Amino acid sequence: MSLFLWFLTWRPSSALSLLLLSVVGRQTGLEVVQATVCSRWGATRDKSLSQDGDVIIGGLLNLYYILSAVEEGYTRLPSYEPCTSLDIEALKYTYAMVFAVEEINRNSTLLPRVKLGYRILDSCGRYPWSLQGGQLVPLLICAVSSTSIMLSRILGPLSVPVISYLASCPCLSDRTKFPNFFRTIPSDIYQARAMAQLAIHFNWTWMGAVVANTDYGRFAIQVFQEEIQGKGVCLEFTETLRRETIVSDARRAALTIEALTARVILIFCWYTDVKKLFLELAKRNVTNRQFLASEAWSTSDDLLQDLAISKVAIGVLGVAIRSSTIPGFENYLRSLHPSHRPDDEFFREFWQKEFGSCSGTESLEGVQHPFTDTSQLRVAYNVYLAVYAAAHALHSLLSCPNRDSPPGNNSSTCSSAKHIKPRELLQHLNKVNVTTPQGEMFYFQGADIPAKYDLINWQNTPEGSLKLVLIGRVDGFDLHLNESAIQWSTGSNQVPVSVCSESCPPGTRKANRKGEPLCCFDCIPCAEGEISNTTGSLHCERCPSESWSNVEQTACVPRQLDFLSFNETLGITLTTAAVSGAAVTTAVFVVFIFYHKTPMVRANNSELSFLLLLSLKLCFLCSLVFIGRPSVWSCRFQQAAFGISFVLCVSCLLVKTLVVLAVFRSARPGAETLMKWFGPGQQRGSVCLFTSVQIIICAIWLSLSPPVPRRDLGFQGSKVTLECAMASVVGFALVLGYIGLLACTCLLLAFLARKLPDNFNEAKLITFSMLIFCAVWVAFVPAYVSSPGKYVVAVEIFAILASSYGLLLCIFAPKCFIILLRPERNTKKHLMAR
Repeated sequence: MSLFLWFLTWRPSSALSLLLLSVVGRQTGLEVVQATVCSRWGATRDKSLSQDGDVIIGGLLNLYYILSAVEEGYTRLPSYEPCTSLDIEALKYTYAMVFAVEEINRNSTLLPRVKLGYRILDSCGRYPWSLQGGQLVPLLICAVSSTSIMLSRILGPLSVPVISYLASCPCLSDRTKFPNFFRTIPSDIYQARAMAQLAIHFNWTWMGAVVANTDYGRFAIQVFQEEIQGKGVCLEFTETLRRETIVSDARRAALTIEALTARVILIFCWYTDVKKLFLELAKRNVTNRQFLASEAWSTSDDLLQDLAISKVAIGVLGVAIRSSTIPGFENYLRSLHPSHRPDDEFFREFWQKEFGSCSGTESLEGVQHPFTDTSQLRVAYNVYLAVYAAAHALHSLLSCPNRDSPPGNNSSTCSSAKHIKPRELLQHLNKVNVTTPQGEMFYFQGADIPAKYDLINWQNTPEGSLKLVLIGRVDGFDLHLNESAIQWSTGSNQVPVSVCSESCPPGTRKANRKGEPLCCFDCIPCAEGEISNTTGSLHCERCPSESWSNVEQTACVPRQLDFLSFNETLGITLTTAAVSGAAVTTAVFVVFIFYHKTPMVRANNSELSFLLLLSLKLCFLCSLVFIGRPSVWSCRFQQAAFGISFVLCVSCLLVKTLVVLAVFRSARPGAETLMKWFGPGQQRGSVCLFTSVQIIICAIWLSLSPPVPRRDLGFQGSKVTLECAMASVVGFALVLGYIGLLACTCLLLAFLARKLPDNFNEAKLITFSMLIFCAVWVAFVPAYVSSPGKYVVAVEIFAILASSYGLLLCIFAPKCFIILLRPERNTKKHLMAR
C-alpha cells in the first residue's frame, strides 16, 4: 500500500536538516549507484518543492503515477513506464505538509526562534524512481510498506527517525526491528479486525477474498483469518492480484467471484487494482456481490466517479482512514496561485492542466474542484499530524526543563538547532503526548497511534455515480454502526446473506460435513430430553432431571406428573370394573340373605359364604385405593388392604375345603370325633388365625419400612411418574408369599376333594377358582416387574380384579343360577342324591 516517509536528520551547516542522507550518499559513492539505476529505469525529471529553514523536514510523496499498468510476460527484463500523471490527491497531501509547516512557523510558542523548512520530492511509488532525487539518493522512498521496512532498517543504525502517514503494515509495529519508525495511520491489524467484526456481526459465514500480492495484502488477510478463527466464518477462496500481471489476475479473480457461491467479497488491494477487477466484473454483469473495502480503496474518487463500475460497486461497505478537519486549509488551497509560487513546479503543472495557461486571471476561489475539497480530509490529516509530531518532538528536545539542575548534572545540557543529534530527536518522538489544534489527544504507542477509523458506505446519487456516506466508526476494538443508514448491494435495506449452510434453528445442532469447511454443515434435531435454544448451536444440552424438552426441543419444561388417575381412560375402566365387582358381590350377598334358609345356602356353611362374599367385596374395593395421586397414607393402606382382604378370602375358601374333607372323612367308622375340630366356632377361629398372621406381617412391614410416595424420573420422557416405592421388597414378598401359601394349600386340598360323592360338591368350584387365582398371580410377578410407571399399579389392580372375579364367578355363579333359575334343584333331596 502507498505510504509516506518522513526523516529528521541534521545537515553539517548551522541549520538542522532532516536530509542527512545527502551527506551519507556523497560519502559512500551512492551518486554513482543513483546514476546507474536512473539510466537503467528511465528517470523522470528531478522536481522538488523546498523552503529553507533552521530545521528541514524532508518529504517523499507519490505525486506522479503510471497511467496504465504494463503486463509483464517474464520473457525479458522488466521495463517500467515513466510516471507522468500528476495525482491531485497526493498534491493536496503536499500542501497539507506545507500548510502545517507554515502554521507552526506562525506559532510563537511551539518552536520559538526556530524556523521549519521542508524539501519534498516525488517517488512515483516505485523502487527505481525512489533512487532518484538528487541529494536524497536512492534510499528516500516511501511508496509501500515494504519500502518503509527497507528504509527503516537502513536508517536504524543512524537513529534517524522515520514518520509515515500511510505505511500500515503490522510488521512495522515491532520496535526491536524498527526502533526508529513512527506512523500516524493505524496498523492494518485494526482494520482487518474491524472487517472481521463486520463479517461476524452480519453473520457472513461464507466469504471470498481478493488481496494484493504485497505485504499489505498478505498481512491483512493473515490477521483477518486469525480474527475469524473459531467464530464460524470461512473463506471460500482467496485470489491474489499482482501489479505486474494485473490484467490476467483481475480476469481470473472475476471468473472465480462469478462462479463460486460466496456473496460477500473482502478486498485488500490498491484502488487501481480494484478498478481493473470491477471492470472485469462489469463485463460479466456480476452485480449481486457485497464488497468489503479496505482503507486503501474505500474512499477512492477515481472509483466513485466511474459510471462503468457503479452497478458493480454499489453498496460497498468499507473501512476508511478517519476524517478530520484542518481549520483554514480550504482557504489556503484556494489562495494558491502560480504567480505566488514561481519555483513550485508541481503546482505550475497542476495549474496548466486545469486552466491551460498562467495568465494571472485564473483563480481557485469559488471553483468546485477535488483539489479544494476539504470536506473529508483523511490522508491529508495524517500528513498534518506527522508534521506536528515532528514539531512537538523538536519542541521537547530544544526546551530546557532541567536548566536549574546542578552544573555537574549532564541532563541540564540544552540542545540547540545547531547541535541536534538524531538519537535525541528519536527519544523525544517516543514521548510525544500533546493535544492537536483540533483538541484531540495525540501520542505514540510504540510506533503506532490509537486506532480510529470511519465506516463508510457507497450509495447511489441522482447523477448515476456513487457517493460516500458515513455509517459508523471504529475506536480501537469497539465497533459503532448505524445499520439503518446502509444501502446494500441488493439495493434494499435487507442485509445480504452469504452462508454455505443456513444457520441451524433452535432445537437443532450443527453436524459438520466430512471433508468440507466448518461453515458447511447439516442441522440435526436434538434428541428427546435435550434442547438448543440459540441459533447455530454446536451442541444440544440435556435438560435437568425434573424437566424435559418441549415439542420444538427449544426449552426445558417441568415434567408432567403422571399417575393412574380416576380421570383417564385406564383409571375409569379399572374403577368401573372394581365398582361393578363390588356391586355384583353385594347383589350375591343380598340373594344369599334372601334365600338363606334354602338348602343351597345352608349346605355349604352359610356363615363362611357370607364372610367370603364380604372379603370379595373388600378385594374389589381395595383396588380403588391404588387409583389416584399417591400419598403417604394411601401407599401404606393400599398394600395392607390388599394383603389382608385376600388372606381373608383365601382363608374362607381353605376352611370351606377343610370342612368338606372333614365331613366326608367323618362318615367313615371311627372318625366321629373329627367333626369336633371343624365346628362353627373352630371355623371362625381358623379364619381369624390365618388372617391374623397376615395382619402381623403387614404391621411389622409398615412399621419398619413402609411404601412411600416417590417421583420416578426414569425413561418416561416428559413425564414424572408418581408411585408408591417399595422401600422393603422383603415385606411385599412376605405378603404375597403368605397369600400364595394359603392359595396353594387350598388348591391342593380342593383338588383332593374334587371327586368326593355329592350332587353338589363345592370342592370342584373351589378347585377351579383357585386355579384361576394362582394363574393370575403367577402371571402377575413378571408383568409387575417389567411394567413401566403407572402401569405397575394397573397390573396389580388387574390382578386383584381378575382373581376376585374368578373367585366370585367360579364359586357363586353356579349357586345363584340354581337359586334363581333352577329352584327345583334347590332341595335337600336333590343335594343329598348321589
